[in-house]
Amino acid sequence: MSEIGDNISRIQAHISEAAGRAGRRAEEITLVAVTKKKPASAVLGALAAGILDVGENYVQEAAEKREQVAGGRWHLLGHLQSNKAKLAVSLFDLIESVDSVKLAEGISRQATQKRQAVLVQVHLGDEETKTGFAPEQALDAAAEIAALSNLRLLGLMGIAPSGTDPRPYFQQMKRLFDQLPAEHRQILSMGMSGDFESAIEEGATSVRVGTAIFGAR
Repeated sequence: MSEIGDNISRIQAHISEAAGRAGRRAEEITLVAVTKKKPASAVLGALAAGILDVGENYVQEAAEKREQVAGGRWHLLGHLQSNKAKLAVSLFDLIESVDSVKLAEGISRQATQKRQAVLVQVHLGDEETKTGFAPEQALDAAAEIAALSNLRLLGLMGIAPSGTDPRPYFQQMKRLFDQLPAEHRQILSMGMSGDFESAIEEGATSVRVGTAIFGAR
């Protein structure tokens, strides 16, 4: 567990440095610890080291861990199947991976006990394994999703294509983000273990880091 804490401290230092280079404050950046394929003990270690936000890719895996872990703000990062929307609403504080209006409508129908916080996922590049709205469709989709009664649209999420310079994609995300109405311009989630410093320099307010905290999966 001490290794997890040391890694978190190192990453927070890098976040602070990247924010400083961009003329920003480190407090503006949320570090989401991505615990996909890691045991509940790793989540507990991260929370003990001061992490407040936990990211999971799979609904069922998160359900199993939440039986063993109290606390934290839980983010769904992976693709959500419509038939798991009800469970996702019960588990996650923020669903970052809303990649269709149909899915958003399904989440809104299930969110009868709370207004579910969501992000619109933007599909950057042409990777077939990724989902999300094309950049040119993202703002219109965001307006549709924001109008759903049981959802709170807080911003955008994107994943830069692997093996490329991520900065142009992060810059594109920031331009889209800046065009959202102010009430929906709260979270710009982009950047992972290999590129989170670049993401912060380009305007990310939330970075998703797994391998650099917990090691290879």
